[in-house]
Amino acid sequence: MGRFRERAGHLDKDQRLRYSRHILLPNIGLEGQERLANAHALIVGAGGLGSPVALYLAASGVGHLTVCDGDTVEVSNLQRQILHGEAALGRNKAASAKESLARLNASVEVTAVPRAVGKPELRGLCAQADVVVDCSDNFATRHAVNDACVAARRPLVSGAAIGFDGQVAVFDLRAPESPCYHCLFPDTGLADEVRCADNGIFSPLVGIIGSIQAAEAVALLAGIVPGLTGHLLLVEALTMNCRRIALTKDTACPVCRLACNAPA
Repeated sequence: MGRFRERAGHLDKDQRLRYSRHILLPNIGLEGQERLANAHALIVGAGGLGSPVALYLAASGVGHLTVCDGDTVEVSNLQRQILHGEAALGRNKAASAKESLARLNASVEVTAVPRAVGKPELRGLCAQADVVVDCSDNFATRHAVNDACVAARRPLVSGAAIGFDGQVAVFDLRAPESPCYHCLFPDTGLADEVRCADNGIFSPLVGIIGSIQAAEAVALLAGIVPGLTGHLLLVEALTMNCRRIALTKDTACPVCRLACNAPA
């Protein structure tokens, strides 16, 4: 599945002990854990969603993480962005994330991209990864990430959260019949941005949504078909109501209609 970096594929004794609770799971086992060790995940955004995603991917033994974020850590971030502590105030979030992840699991290779990446660079980053996890907080970036994943045919795990409401969707863009983010949320250029700074956000919500994103990404990398492939999960944290909606491809989508039918 996907493309994996050329690395020594076998886990040593210490790694087998560290990841033993994964290896005991029939759906993962030793083979799945070795796939994780040889995998590369791109995380776009090291804020509220990116924090639990990066922490769980590193803890799960994903061999290489690339974390992109051009923002700096502010005091208002500390309520929910658990990758960053008070000592990181004023620092770039990607650089802070790299240090936090190194403390958690020194065997994971972390590449920090401490800037907002433009479309050409984003396409290159997506092409190098086995899975892309979109933890950004604006539609422009989400659509740029989607475009890059469609072009590179990389699975995309998309998440969003505001107030008490969150959502997760998985688009497996290796399959021609898969919908893409644009199929679900067309880029009209007219969408109003709903930002945490203006509307607030329930701190544990980003942990819930980010953890679901991490679970879906780990499943993809371990060779398991994620439960949310081709679906949108809506989570209402105030009442803990969840809705799962099946997604269909927009046959007229200008982003994925032609790209996914082109030769690989």
